Formats: sequence, structure tokens, C-alpha cells
Amino acid sequence: MATYNEQLQRVWHAFEEANGFLPSSARDAVKWGVERGMIVVGPPDPYDKLAEDMARALREEYGTDHLGRRYRKNHAVRVTKGGVQLTFWAMMGEAPREHMQKAFVQRREQIVGDCVQLSTDVEVYNDMNTGQPPIYDVPPPSSRTCREGL
Repeated sequence: MATYNEQLQRVWHAFEEANGFLPSSARDAVKWGVERGMIVVGPPDPYDKLAEDMARALREEYGTDHLGRRYRKNHAVRVTKGGVQLTFWAMMGEAPREHMQKAFVQRREQIVGDCVQLSTDVEVYNDMNTGQPPIYDVPPPSSRTCREGL
């Protein structure tokens, strides 16, 4: 039995094929899949929607410290309990040290994973398109971020 993500991926691939592999939005693909009975729209859970909105709001809240540094106020830690992934939020300055340490480690691992995957994706794209100039995944020095580390 296909996982939920695999079902959505199948819909995306069918949508792409039907629409000539042009860049498209996930919303358009979902609507297309629902219209064809490939995806069943379940009843919305208002608490899920509100929790999603709150998580987005928490991610976007910043403060400024006494030295003028802009920082994220709220930090998340993902844990799995009983096969279900949960996210626990806490405010910097109020959160236990253990929570903040886990949050920072998880964010760092995500960034490293994203960088490794980006490099692989660029290499594969370049290998698939040898007749074109290669795309480089490292920006020119004038636009580097993360304190010149990336």
C-alpha cells in the first residue's frame, strides 16, 4: 500500500505528464487530482488548521536584543512518540536549555542536509543537461550568506 506522500507524488507525476511538464503549483495539481478522483478530500479539522497557522506565526516572530541583533523568538523541537511526529515550541529566554540545544541541533542538521541535497541536485541537473552551461550551487562571493560560510 502506498504511503500518503507516495499517493501525492503519483498525482503530481500524472498532472505533470498531462500538462506537458511545465512548472506548476501544488494547488493546481491537487485540484486536478481531486477532480479526477485520485485524491479524496477529507473533512478539515479546524484545530489542525489553527495549529498550522500558529506554527507559521511562531516561526515568523522575531525580536531584537540589547545589541541590536535580530533573533527568532520561538524555537521548535520535533519528537516522535508512538509513531506520531510532534512539534514542541518554546520561547527563547524562557525555554529549558535542553529544549534550545535540541532545537539548534535539529535546525543545523536540516541546513546541512539541505546544502548536501542542493549540491547533489545541481550535479544531477548538470549531468542531465550537458549541452548547456553548468549551474553552480555556490553563489558568487558577494552574495554568500551564513557569515560567509556557505
